[in-house]
Amino acid sequence: MLLELLWRGWSHGSMFFAGGTCFLLLGTLNKMPGGWPVRAVTGAAVVTSVELLTGLLVNREYQVWDYRGMPLSFQGQICLPFSLLWLPVGLGAMGLYRLLEKKFS
Repeated sequence: MLLELLWRGWSHGSMFFAGGTCFLLLGTLNKMPGGWPVRAVTGAAVVTSVELLTGLLVNREYQVWDYRGMPLSFQGQICLPFSLLWLPVGLGAMGLYRLLEKKFS
């Protein structure tokens, strides 16, 4: 939700839950075998999946976001450019999760 606030200047309450879900799921990928490229692609797939599910549930009227004009969009809920953006964002979230886990464990 914070990223969206920084990016667009506003957000929707559902993004708090979607973002929290993504953060927790991405944190579990730290234990996944394979290096950072595998984790980055898996993380982007996880975030894109959560985005699609959230979109289908709460973004039916396209009031939260609208990717219909973006390249390779699926029902205006997800699109390739943002899926690619989730690669570095997901890695950053995994790193933050790892730091928080060490600090509070």
